Amino acid sequence: MFVVDTNILVYAANIDCVEHGRCSQLVGGWRDSPAPWCVTHGILYEFLSVITHRSELASPWSVAKAWGFVESLLDSPGLQVLTETPRHVEIARRTFAEVSDLSGRHLHDAHVAILMREHGISRIVTRDTGFHRFPFLEVVDPLTESWEVHESRPGGPHPSSRARYGRARIQRKKSRTRIPGRRRA
Repeated sequence: MFVVDTNILVYAANIDCVEHGRCSQLVGGWRDSPAPWCVTHGILYEFLSVITHRSELASPWSVAKAWGFVESLLDSPGLQVLTETPRHVEIARRTFAEVSDLSGRHLHDAHVAILMREHGISRIVTRDTGFHRFPFLEVVDPLTESWEVHESRPGGPHPSSRARYGRARIQRKKSRTRIPGRRRA
């Protein structure tokens, strides 16, 4: 079992990005399969936020179209939406103690990681390298060549995934290079 992060869903939906073909194929396969895979409500709402954002996409979607995509995911026979359990506060406290450098936008990722930990899920399929800060997660970039080796175990390990999603505009073909010492706005 594995979690699919927002960026993979956005790439699957956005035909203007270079990642679209592969991510669309993967998400379509997961959507049609009875095999278990997961998202969180936060991931789904972040997808809605990004795919409808006029300054993030060359061709933003309407909320109705974006919600239709989300509903198609929710109809998947294998999809599970992770929610908080009675252990959430305890697991959040432990995670914040272990990963003490969290702040700002990284707390969304922390929420996803905490929910995964609560449910005993260690693999996340994402291009967001920020998830490497959580030592209990296996971060898998599905666009790397070695993904093929692990595809029989969706979300299988890939320690060298280093691609960025972050705030780079999705329609761009190249990622921005971050200058050390500079803060993002």
